[in-house]
Amino acid sequence: MSEHIVSSFDQELEGLGRKIAEMGGLAEHMLSDAMDALSTLDTDLAQKVVAVDPRLDVLQREIEESAVLTIARRQPMAVDLREIVAAIRVSGDLERIGDLAKNIAKRTMNISTEPRVARAAIGLRHMSDIAAHQLKDVLDAYAQRDVERAHSVWARDGELDSLEDAVFRDLLTFMMEDPRNISFCTHLLFCSKNIERVGDHATNIAETVVYLATGESLPIERPKGRMVAAQ
Repeated sequence: MSEHIVSSFDQELEGLGRKIAEMGGLAEHMLSDAMDALSTLDTDLAQKVVAVDPRLDVLQREIEESAVLTIARRQPMAVDLREIVAAIRVSGDLERIGDLAKNIAKRTMNISTEPRVARAAIGLRHMSDIAAHQLKDVLDAYAQRDVERAHSVWARDGELDSLEDAVFRDLLTFMMEDPRNISFCTHLLFCSKNIERVGDHATNIAETVVYLATGESLPIERPKGRMVAAQ
């Protein structure tokens, strides 16, 4: 392969990396803003989260299209092919994280007039802090090809499962205390599931990082929290 072709290929890989970095930054901000909007019942901020989502969709499409063209033109082997496949996988997970943040923002707008949400949503804030930390760690792991850090994120997959279990019980108590709480607590239950799913996608990215760096796959069975393990 000539020096010119190698240089062009490197530039294409760098372009994919830049788009992944942009997607990661957007997904992190969307999750943070969605939870801030939920905590304060800020509908303007919730609307801003929803408005950002199309940019993530565009970036994912651009990454997929660029990746397919690069494979067709360069016919990469081994490590280089893993770089491209990893970019496709990670972009898909980040797009879904954006969708989950958008869903939280939309539910915030549905319950924005309910004054009792703040007390009931305390557990969700803790869940989102854990999910945000996992997302940051795994994005750093991807940028640095850090297998140890990626494995740490993967090993913590059960934390959010356990927290979701606790939040479910708390919200169920709220609903039993007063039937008027049922409607907004149902929205919060969906929000807790969305946050738990953010953790799942962060774990997906962790698995992709390990695949990218080593060519090997992590075990199919992930560490699980109490609720899932009991099933």
